[in-house]
Amino acid sequence: MSRQYSSQEMLARLVAFPTVSANSNLDLIDFVETYLAGHGIASQRVPDATGTKAALHAVIGPQKDGGVALSAHTDVVPVEGQAWSSDPFTLREADGRLYGRGTCDMKGFAALMLAGVPGMVKADLKRPIHLALSYDEEVGCLGAPPMIDDMLGDGPRPSTAIIGEPSMM
Repeated sequence: MSRQYSSQEMLARLVAFPTVSANSNLDLIDFVETYLAGHGIASQRVPDATGTKAALHAVIGPQKDGGVALSAHTDVVPVEGQAWSSDPFTLREADGRLYGRGTCDMKGFAALMLAGVPGMVKADLKRPIHLALSYDEEVGCLGAPPMIDDMLGDGPRPSTAIIGEPSMM
């Protein structure tokens, strides 16, 4: 069994990956893949044409159509030219708030999804929970369409989706 993380611990792990859109996100994808496997969850990687980025999706619970997809993107906007008072890739708490690149958009939602995995695995789910992490949302949602195609062609189909995007969807 893989390590269990609180939501804040998971957020600190995810923020530490500098997944600026111009960079690879594979270190983060490797971490999530290993984390899910440690909880007995198989996942499917969907690489981009260059092999430097990938989306990842997994199904928890019964392998049948239905259920909900929880989705987040892994990329963040650049930090160059911004007045950060601390390392943007190190989670910091101040005045009851958490600061770090991507804490709101969207590593916070991804952290909640992933920190919830142990409970999802233990639950007697009647419908599946689909986890979906895409790439390159910040530059035009480039990673989501191939991931969705792979999800729909390679396993149970979710009946609804929750995208934890803070910008009003």
